This record gives sequence, structure tokens and C-alpha cells, in this order.
Amino acid sequence: MIRSLVFDFDGTLGDTRANIVLTMTQALRKMGYTVAGEEAIAATIGLPLEEGFRQLVPGISETETLECAITYREIFEINRKKLVPKLFPNVRETLGILAEKGFVMTIASSRMSVSLNGFLRDMGIADLISYVVGADNVTFAKPHPEPVLKTLNALGISPEEALVVGDMPVDIIMGKGAGVRTCGVTYGNSSRKDLEEVGADYIIDDFPTILSILG
Repeated sequence: MIRSLVFDFDGTLGDTRANIVLTMTQALRKMGYTVAGEEAIAATIGLPLEEGFRQLVPGISETETLECAITYREIFEINRKKLVPKLFPNVRETLGILAEKGFVMTIASSRMSVSLNGFLRDMGIADLISYVVGADNVTFAKPHPEPVLKTLNALGISPEEALVVGDMPVDIIMGKGAGVRTCGVTYGNSSRKDLEEVGADYIIDDFPTILSILG
């Protein structure tokens, strides 16, 4: 029986695509690199920020990657005040129902924990989340299973009792690597086909549908 949910954040709970694409575009431009298209940038969502720059700028050095990440984070903090991200439809209400049913809800994200916790507070769901893992809380980020394994260990939950929910293939790969069942969402930043190809156990088109999976 599933009693714990490990959620991705960007593209699963929070609709941050516009912020990420805008910020990445501005960061690439400021650093003097060729600006990738929206779909190419969106395909890096869910990866650690540095890995995103490696994919978008072939041949970039480690020093340049770190400089790009710093620039990105500075610009993102400015943009989030102008273009305020929101939760996807019915996320807050559904999380409330899950809390009432006794599910333990956590987040495993490639976003840095300070930014992640800030979003959870701003969006009014921090009190519903029992445990948060950001990119800076692990040695190996997605798609490595460490974020999920760290969560399960901290809460004393077995893989059989957990479900990973995310919008990107890296979320599904992370969950499967940890021996956990997985649920992909199609309203985020990847397609049903992408999620099927990596073997998601469940695929849903809107967040409240997760209630039917959990019974």
C-alpha cells in the first residue's frame, strides 16, 4: 500500500516553465552564448542547473558552467518577482485531500533547497510537505536515485510504500532506480510518449487524477 508520495516540483506542482525559459535565455545571452530555442531549454528542466548548461552549450568548461549557474540564479530571483509562478490547477486542493487521508508528502527536486522552500512558502503548501530534498542536499541529483533513497531513509518508508510523481523522464528513472513505483504527468514539460518510453507505471493528464490511483 502506498503511504508516501515523492513529488517533483517544477512542471509537476509548480508551473515554472515560463520563468525557467526566460531566465535561461537571458543567462545564455548575458554570458555570450548562442540562445537555444524554448523546446531545447524546456527539455533540460528537471536536470541540475549545471547539467542543463552543459546540454545547451556543447564544449562549455566547468568554470564557465559554474559562472552560468550563478548568473542564472541571480536573474531568476529578479524574474520571479515580475513573473510570479503559480501552482498548477487543483494542486493545492488535491494536496489537502491527500493530507487528510494521511499520506506523507515530500519533494525531490533539482532546484536548490533555498529556492525550493521559498516557492513552497509563497505558494502556501509548505505545511503539507513533510520532507524536502533539493539539489544541494544530495551528492548525486536526478536521474540518480539518491534523492528518493534519502527521502525513504529519513522517513523510515520502504520502496513498496512510495510513489514518485514527476513530469520528466529523469523523475521516472530516479524512482525506478530506487525501486519505487512511478507516475508521470503530461501537463508539465514532457509528453506521454516520453514518459511511456522510460516505463512510468502510471501516467495522468491532470493532478487530481492521482487520487484515483491511490484509491
